[in-house]
Amino acid sequence: MSVATRLGGFRDRVGQLLKDPDELDLTSGGIGWPLFYLSLPIVVTNLLQTAYNLADTFWVGRFSTTALTAITFSFPLVFLMFAMAMGLAIAGSVLVAQNIGADDESQAQFAASQTVVFSLTVSLGLGLAGYAVVEPVLGLLGADAAVQVLAADYMRVIALGMPFMFGFAVFISLMRGYGDTVTPMLVMLGSVVLNIAIDPFLIFGWGPFPQLGITGAAIATVFSRALAMVVGLAIMFRGSYGVEIHLSQMRPDFAYWGKLLRIGVPGSVEVTGRALSVTVMLFIVGQFANEVVAGFGVVARVNSIVFLPAIAVSQGVETMTGQNVGADRLDRAERTNNFAAKILFAVLAAMGVFAFLFAESIIGVFTSDPKVIEPGATFLRYAAPSFGFIGIMRAYIGGFRGTGGTLTAAAITVVMLWVVRLPIAWFGAGSIGQEGVWAAFAVSNVVGAGLAWAWFRRGGWKRGDATDDFFGVDVGPDPEPTDD
Repeated sequence: MSVATRLGGFRDRVGQLLKDPDELDLTSGGIGWPLFYLSLPIVVTNLLQTAYNLADTFWVGRFSTTALTAITFSFPLVFLMFAMAMGLAIAGSVLVAQNIGADDESQAQFAASQTVVFSLTVSLGLGLAGYAVVEPVLGLLGADAAVQVLAADYMRVIALGMPFMFGFAVFISLMRGYGDTVTPMLVMLGSVVLNIAIDPFLIFGWGPFPQLGITGAAIATVFSRALAMVVGLAIMFRGSYGVEIHLSQMRPDFAYWGKLLRIGVPGSVEVTGRALSVTVMLFIVGQFANEVVAGFGVVARVNSIVFLPAIAVSQGVETMTGQNVGADRLDRAERTNNFAAKILFAVLAAMGVFAFLFAESIIGVFTSDPKVIEPGATFLRYAAPSFGFIGIMRAYIGGFRGTGGTLTAAAITVVMLWVVRLPIAWFGAGSIGQEGVWAAFAVSNVVGAGLAWAWFRRGGWKRGDATDDFFGVDVGPDPEPTDD
């Protein structure tokens, strides 16, 4: 019995506990429960990704501090390569969702097939380019000689394995566009368990394996993702669950690739802009004492947990909006966005109240140093009242993406971070002190929510669907694909 078949049986049992994706009707009936069933597995998938990263950090940290430092220096280059994958994944998800909503399975299959072959082509090119520039980039980041050697060994393996890692990310998004978030969650679970299991064998040389150190961690990552991608491709080729792909539809269609780029590149800009803003903010916070920097780091980790529901619901809104736009149910798409914005505001605002009231206790979970707890708790109290506004912004950004308006989503994100947050933090740090930096988060969260809500209210989201005049993006009908 194949791995895909075994996974299918397990998926059916899990689907009975949650909600079988085939039973979800995203274009009619209620809104709350379909959105919940879409979003819950995404939350689990994101938690599994966090566990994946923690496992690597855990084992490498026990091998050597130099190796752990090397992984830290490798992260920016890995993330920049992955930013393009995120954009292509968003584009594929949107196109699949819209065609499924339009009840055009053939076009959905064509979109998925083209996304797979394009993503593999792009990832191969990026991987080879990354392999070539590893050492110069690490030198620019300031890594010392010992760290640079280890980081380069790690990055070369990751770069060569980029097609597998891209392929797995695209599989997750294509299935989500179809409305199936359970199957990707289960494949992610298997990938995480495998990575955690083989990490120590390859890093420390347990049993018959040689001691490979940080290179072993990279090999474990690539191998587990490669197997996950193979399982994902098998699932899509079989078509038993989620979207189906066909080899005959993978002949490069360069006009369609242009469409994927027009939708995907702004998504990549959005993801990259978020990541780079954290780096710049760390530079600003670095002007203060180490205890303040540590407090900032703790709150950043708290925020990453708090915002998991917002990220998951945003991706669920993206799928529901895409399918309803494809089905010409703009009224339902609008209600989905507004419903999600209200729910996320309520949930995250409640979490903000809790964080405000128990700020010291929350920071104290991560550190016992009172010199870190004090600035961390202060930062949390500045940010917590604006948590609900993050929910509003994330909900509507998911809606913009679902219509193909990824440039709108990117523009709102860039304005919030680079026009509002970072300048206020920079000038606030010089004129007020650390409180000026913390205030920048609250102000930018409110501004971001206001921008997203205002643009949505004036109907800007409707211009991101199947029209030619919205930033050059056309996600309308395509030539009939070749059948198998």
